[in-house]
Amino acid sequence: MRRLSAPLVLLIGMLLAVLAPPATAAGTPTASFSKTSTWDGGYQGAYTITNSGGTTLSSWTVEFDLPSGTTVGSYWDALLTRTGTHVTFKNREYNGTLAPGASATFGWVSTGTGTPANCKLDGAPCTGGSGADTTPPAVPAGVTVGSATGSSLTLRWTAATDDSGSVAGYEVSRDGGTPVLVTATSYTATGLQPSTTYSFRVRARDAAGNLSAYSTAVSGTTSAGGDQQPGSSLSTAPYVDMGAWPTPSMPEMATASGLKNYTMAFITASGCKAMWFNAYDPRDGWAKDQIDDLRANGGDVKVSFGGASGIELAQACGSVDALFAEYDAVVSAYGLKYVDFDIEGAATADPASVTRRSQALARLQQAHPGLRISLTLPVLPEGLTADGLNVVKSARDAGVDLDVVNVMAMDYYRSIDYGDAAVQAAQSTFTQLKSLYPGRSDAELWAMIGVTPMLGQNDDGHIYDQSDARQLVAFAQSRHLGELAFWESTRDRNACTGALYQCTNIPQSPYEFAKIFATYTG
Repeated sequence: MRRLSAPLVLLIGMLLAVLAPPATAAGTPTASFSKTSTWDGGYQGAYTITNSGGTTLSSWTVEFDLPSGTTVGSYWDALLTRTGTHVTFKNREYNGTLAPGASATFGWVSTGTGTPANCKLDGAPCTGGSGADTTPPAVPAGVTVGSATGSSLTLRWTAATDDSGSVAGYEVSRDGGTPVLVTATSYTATGLQPSTTYSFRVRARDAAGNLSAYSTAVSGTTSAGGDQQPGSSLSTAPYVDMGAWPTPSMPEMATASGLKNYTMAFITASGCKAMWFNAYDPRDGWAKDQIDDLRANGGDVKVSFGGASGIELAQACGSVDALFAEYDAVVSAYGLKYVDFDIEGAATADPASVTRRSQALARLQQAHPGLRISLTLPVLPEGLTADGLNVVKSARDAGVDLDVVNVMAMDYYRSIDYGDAAVQAAQSTFTQLKSLYPGRSDAELWAMIGVTPMLGQNDDGHIYDQSDARQLVAFAQSRHLGELAFWESTRDRNACTGALYQCTNIPQSPYEFAKIFATYTG
């Protein structure tokens, strides 16, 4: 091949310089966020860093804020540090150098659905100088106030839209005050005064920090007399294993024991379908005759979902819609005012089902105003486990108005006094709830606490006896706890020595524990 002479090359270069369009000024590096996949309760997120500038980047740092209830789990192609809800990702040794026009991507798995906000790339806005997102989201619509108690109101609205695809969160202002940032499309204002009207407005916020205008103000009025009005909660409702054989008769036990209310255990999942211990369909009204009898005599029932040996529906149903439909079918079939969710074992540590359940319960209360929901969770004398505490946080953040957080004061596998341990567990849980609900008074927080010991011999061999029961009742009376219960009524009725699912294995008369607990009225 012939080579061009030097003068000719020079001439061509001069002509190209004259004819070429003027160079475009180099931009600035940017970092763009995307959700590469989503599911109930989480998503896989990614940031792509693009060097739109004119010089090579030797390193990069992306930092942003995540809303409460959303955390980073596993991650890749970056190094992570975090301070509270502030997250910082730095490049790895192999992807920090970016020539002009080059890009790098890192990602993570999110627990929670909140999207990043206040993103910065090397201290500057992630969107760069030109092309920065300045378009605010749409104003939230369909804002309503409901689920009134003596100290709380629940606000709900329709998800807003944004040109980036989704909003990062919402700001709720009460009576024109400083807004509270939430990620769900609901918010429960607590610590309110009874018989008082409050006004609320909501605005949307996107990942770039742009804010929509506030929605039109809506008002709601709390009920009279505080949360614990006469007959509003079941102050004593021991569990009945409805799967025992022969099937227990709650009306007969009520007549013999003096108790009027019971917690029926357990509705579990058969696939994504609610069933009584995988045997009877609640849609058919199984055992409704017993419920009708109790109600006719001034009592009522709480139906409990889950349990230690069953699969709670939130683990079996793959969507919030399907889960809500099952919960709703049970509440409707029995005309329930009270429902319980006994979350144990691996279910407490399953973020997807925890989030799914919380969202479905918020919808359930919206569909059945006044429905009272309790969470029954494992506890230590030091309080709820971290997983159990996350279950409560998830419900709170989803807008569920919890009636009772019921602790299973049993099976500690420690050489301690089980009567003292039950009281300590209640006190520790109170302290934890105080941090979760800072706007509530001490009286309101004690009214949120339930305690459920196991009668007689526990599974670990330790004993909870009649003197322990009297100690708990006295403590409950001094603090006005929301609920006392025990496991389990047929064992108390049988008053026998034998298999633990049938007997307490301590000296007692039939219904002796029930008669002790029946003295507690809230």
